[in-house]
Amino acid sequence: MRGHISAHAVCTAIRDDIVSGALAPGSRLIEDILAARYGVSRVPVREALRTLQSEGFVTTRHHAGACVAELTEQEAADLLDLRALVEPLGAARAAARRTSAHLKVLRGLVRLGRERARHGHPADLRQLDGWFHETLAQAAGSPSLTALLTQLRRKIEWMYVMEPPSRVTASWDEHGAVLDAVARGDAERARALMAAHIERSLPVYRLRRAAPAVRDPKRPVNTARARA
Repeated sequence: MRGHISAHAVCTAIRDDIVSGALAPGSRLIEDILAARYGVSRVPVREALRTLQSEGFVTTRHHAGACVAELTEQEAADLLDLRALVEPLGAARAAARRTSAHLKVLRGLVRLGRERARHGHPADLRQLDGWFHETLAQAAGSPSLTALLTQLRRKIEWMYVMEPPSRVTASWDEHGAVLDAVARGDAERARALMAAHIERSLPVYRLRRAAPAVRDPKRPVNTARARA
């Protein structure tokens, strides 16, 4: 039933396809084709495109309509600089505002991350790292700050390939140190540790220089996530 799929779910599906490269930078986003692609009406597609434009994933061109945005190398570099400024603030806020539920989740993630690091499970580690940073952002207790941090992480994932890290165990030890500071309510230490962690992680980011292959927008896709 097309009308029952929310604009938020459609927005998530389109954003995921932009980040993965299924919808390449510069490609046109035609409402009718997107509606068929995700099995929805044009109304939630139109709302989703407005949201994605406000987030910077979509732009509007004269005579072309909505298109996937094309960020310059300078804009891509700015994303990493913004993260280095904002995420330490998020860690400091988390130290002051986290709940016991946040701490429980974060401790579980650090425990799993250290375990996977010892046994070498890179795919699991990438996902666990994302969950750790997302949970820490939620623990900041500010919807605006959480949304900004989430947007930055998605855009960085869109613009950069992460090379396999050479210091996996050390990275999870750094996560653990940030968590300890957050648990003690030490905002300044949490801020400093997160800033150092981000600085050490920079060498794993490699800019995507070649545009990803474009999947045919008319080709049927699995719309399960759009219906979630």
